[in-house]
Amino acid sequence: MKAPQLTLYVVDDDEALRRSMMMLLFSQGLAVQCFESGEAFLQSVDMQQPGCVVLDLRMEEMSGLAVLEHLRLHNSPLVTLFLSGHGDIPTALEAVRQGAYDWIVKPDTQQLLAKLPSAMEEARLRGIALNRWKELTPRERAVARQVGLGQSNKEIARRLLPPCSPRSVETHRANIFNKLTVANDNELGRWLESHRWLPS
Repeated sequence: MKAPQLTLYVVDDDEALRRSMMMLLFSQGLAVQCFESGEAFLQSVDMQQPGCVVLDLRMEEMSGLAVLEHLRLHNSPLVTLFLSGHGDIPTALEAVRQGAYDWIVKPDTQQLLAKLPSAMEEARLRGIALNRWKELTPRERAVARQVGLGQSNKEIARRLLPPCSPRSVETHRANIFNKLTVANDNELGRWLESHRWLPS
């Protein structure tokens, strides 16, 4: 089945910039939606669907950092690219440390076009990871997180609610490896670490 086209969201309180960016991005064949504020964006978008957000760092009402924090608290898979002025570069770098994918000096459209392909590819990979994670049962997700923490089958069996046998944990572990296409505990741990936004 062909994957649905990922949406690119532009959130900026500058109407002229929103209009010019929409024309530029449409010309690249991208599905684009624009929002004049962080509040309008958060109220309109399904935060659990993969996609990419080009987000202004400074806005009159809700700041870009506040939007990023909201996405982080809701374990959103959305990939965030920040738009910042030259004076905001330290703040933009801090945003990357807090989970943003990258940042662009405003209004450098060439830099945006150069960075968008890798950001959209990251969004695509997050969509694949999310679909695989959804294939796990709630019990398998609980086991996966414990395996990722390095717990033994015996310890996981004891910690699960309700508890089960180590043999049952081993069966869950095999199903998890198959569904997530990982080969061993170490790969599973790295997979979970790279997708910290995954829901419980």
